[in-house]
This record gives sequence, C-alpha cells and structure tokens, in this order.
Amino acid sequence: MKRRITFVQPDNAPFDPSQAELTASALSVRALDAAREDRITVGLDELPEESQLRTVLRQSHELHLRWSTERSYHALAPFASRVSPGLHVFYTPLSSDRSSETLCPLLRAAFGDGVDCTNPEDSFITPPLLSTRFAASASLQFHTRLPSLEPLVEFIGRTACEQRKDSACLDNARSLRSADSLDIDYDSISHTLTLTGLWTSPPSGGWTEVVRKPISDADQVEFGLLSSDKAVDLEELKMGGLLAVVGKDKKLKPTMFSFPSRHHPLPKEASYEVSFPPPTGLHPTLSISMPQSSLQRPPAPDHATCALHTYLTLPSTVFGDQYQLGTSDSLFLQSHNLVALRALAGETDLEAPDWVIPRWGSTWLLELATPKTETTEANWTATIPLHLRYLDPSESGYRSADIPWPVVFWACTAEDGTKMGTNPFDRTNLGWDGLFGPRTMFFQLQPSPSAKLVEHIDVPVMRLRGAEGLFQARNIELGTVLVVGLGFLWVVLRLVRVAWSFGVGSKRHGGTSRTKKD
Repeated sequence: MKRRITFVQPDNAPFDPSQAELTASALSVRALDAAREDRITVGLDELPEESQLRTVLRQSHELHLRWSTERSYHALAPFASRVSPGLHVFYTPLSSDRSSETLCPLLRAAFGDGVDCTNPEDSFITPPLLSTRFAASASLQFHTRLPSLEPLVEFIGRTACEQRKDSACLDNARSLRSADSLDIDYDSISHTLTLTGLWTSPPSGGWTEVVRKPISDADQVEFGLLSSDKAVDLEELKMGGLLAVVGKDKKLKPTMFSFPSRHHPLPKEASYEVSFPPPTGLHPTLSISMPQSSLQRPPAPDHATCALHTYLTLPSTVFGDQYQLGTSDSLFLQSHNLVALRALAGETDLEAPDWVIPRWGSTWLLELATPKTETTEANWTATIPLHLRYLDPSESGYRSADIPWPVVFWACTAEDGTKMGTNPFDRTNLGWDGLFGPRTMFFQLQPSPSAKLVEHIDVPVMRLRGAEGLFQARNIELGTVLVVGLGFLWVVLRLVRVAWSFGVGSKRHGGTSRTKKD
C-alpha cells in the first residue's frame, strides 16, 4: 500500500518550521492551516480474495467514482476541478457485451440503500464522448444524490478495518465525514485501486497529526507541504515546499516544480449562484447569476480561444427539451443568454412520467453567452428552461425534486504539444471534461459562499386523500374513466353512423341503376 499526504497552504497562511517535524519513525504536523489531499493506492492482489469489491474490479476495464459535498467550498490550486454534488460513477465493463452483475449491489452496500441502481444496462446512461482521443472517458455514467459519506465510513470499518483490527484505519475512515470530495479509481492496466480524499479547509485549530512509519517495508508514506507560486507559462501550475518519505528520509527536503494543468482556479470573486425563481410550477427555470468578475476572460494564453460553459446533472424528475435548448433561433438564445446546446445524454423523453423512466436522469452541456460590450449591470444572468415530470401521487399533494447545482467553467484551448498527463494532481473522468479535447484548460468558477449546492423544488402532484369537493383522488379517477368511456362510445357511434350512411347510399344507388336499365 502506498499513501500520499499533501498539504497545500494558501498564500497568506502563516508557517513556522516547527509545525512540521520529521523523525526516524514518524512525521508530525501541528496547527497547520492548509488544504489537504490524502491518497491511498493498493494493488488488486492486496484486496481480500473473496471480497465483493475484488469481484467487481476483476470485471471492470475501468471504474471511477466521484463524490462531492453539498456544502459550498473554495478550491485552490491544484485542486480546482469540480463536479456537481452527489455520487458520480463512470464505468467501462471488461467485456463490451456484459457488465458486472455485482456493481449495483456493491454501490448499495457501500453508499446506502438510497442508491437506486439495479444493473448498469438499465440504470446507467451512455455519455456522448465528443473527444475520441480522450482515452480516460468511461462508456457508462451514473449519478445519485448522496448528502453524506457516513454509509461508506461504516462500510470501510465493517469490511476492512475490523478484520485487520486497525485503529488507524478506523480513524482514517471516520475522517471522510468532513471531506469535501472523494475519488475512487481503478483501471485494468495498472491493477491498482486509488482512493483520494480532499479537505479544502482545516479543522478548528488547524491540522495536528502524527503519521507513523509503515510496519511493512512494502508500504510507503509520502508527505508534502506545498504552496503555489506564479508559473512562467500560463498553461502551468508552479508548486514549492517540503517533501519527505516517512521512515526513509532523515529530514524534509525543499522542492520546486511546475507542470501543465487542465484545471486552474479563479479568484473568489469569480463566483456564481443558482436559483429557481418562483413560481416554479411544472416548468421551472434554472437561473445562473454571475458578477462581472466571473465574465472576464480567464488568464489563458493570448492565442487561446475561450468560452463559458455550464454542465447540468439532472435527476430523472426534471429534464430539458432538447429541441427547445438545441434550437438555432437567435432570439430565443439571446433571451436566455445562451449560445448553444453542445452535448446531452440520458433520459430526454418529453412525455414519459417519472415512474416509467428506467435510468437515473440526464446531463447537459451548454455554452453561455457573455456581454459583447461593457455593461453597468451588477450581475449577468443566464437562464435555462426545464420541465418537471409527472410524479407519483402523495397525501399532501406535493413531492420534492432535489436538483444539484451545475458546474460553471471557462474552457480554453491549449497550445499544441502540451502534455497534461505530467500533472501529479491530475483529475479526469468528471463527466464534462471528456466533452472537450485532451489539451483543453478549464478555469473553474466558485459557487457562492455559504450556499447549499442543491436546490429543492416542491412539485404539485395528485392528492391521494384529504382533498375536498370534486378534487378528491377517487373522483378524479372515476371522472377519468367516465370521460375515456364516453369518448370511446362517441367514436363507436360515429363509426356506426358512417357505416350505416354508406350502406343506405349504396342501396339507393343500385336501385336507381336497375330502373334506368329496365
């Protein structure tokens, strides 16, 4: 097993050399103000032989899980990339004609029974891979709302830590409760499973921890304490600080390095806010409001072409009209501050109610318009008309639809020959990155601080009980049957009348002909 712990301090964070001390057997940090990434890599042969996880991985060409919290957080370099809140699963089976039958049971066991997944063929969608050269794009995609990683914490403790009777394992698992994001990656080429947790801000009082030397010589713990600096090339990120291998190095070693990066952060002022202006009804409009600082061209090279985009991850309860959003009508697009619908995947049936939709939902990539000239308005708003599906009846007459915030970012072309894969913090398989070329640079807007990144909408449905007068469920049901029955009888009567008229007319015509002949 290999573990890599990286602390990245913001520019204004204080640091004293005594806050990080390395001995022959351990490394300790004290009151450290920094973001933290903790990455654990294990080989497939290190997993228990009969474990459900190992069975799934053996049947997978690649499997990538991305989870993000519903809390708003500020991400600094090199951790700028984002996905919408919830659990995202990107999966390619080892055999193209058969997926793993145990993947969905594993997801439910690890993340809770709320994961509505039966099997990949019925529950996953197929994303549009516009960049065929982007080899890291999986063939199937799934998303579900997951406010907490508590089920995963219990699963790790039950399946991994208790068998090993490892208290440090339990502590590491429990720390996921406060994580801002979690990535789990596997591919059949390396045969390694990687878990990466990110905490963008320290706990109260800062990070204070002792990391001990691994017991086994085959295990390794790498430590890094870094901060970002201004890179020479705009495509690159530059980091500097201290590195060490716990139990092998005698002292922390200074380092300075730079690398091309797909994902770049923008200042806190470059933010956005999402809302659904009331009344929402059955046709809500998603509103993305951005200050002027979000509309300024990102710090990409002068030769780069940049455009502002948003990527929506919509549950099955809500959907967009592909014909409406995919229109070339300039008046419609300008009225919503949109440029074009660039990609979509998933459930787009305009008439189907939610209870007949087999898959989890849909994804939408739209290019947003920006002001052509300077404007005095404080905020710039792009709006996306959506539609709610008919949901099951309820006793209250309402059901809820929870819609995660989309991600909003600038996409800029990078110079030919730029090798993004040299980034030690590289992050792919986010759903939207595979819709661009492999050398595209992304500049992420920050969600509004203190906002919850899930919007809640009350959807009107038929009321089962408690309604008064004519609008009782029983009356509506009987009225529907009566109207359908009367309509059917009317159609039959019209058909009979036409047939009768045709028969009478034929007889009259035949009689007249015989009279003239005689």
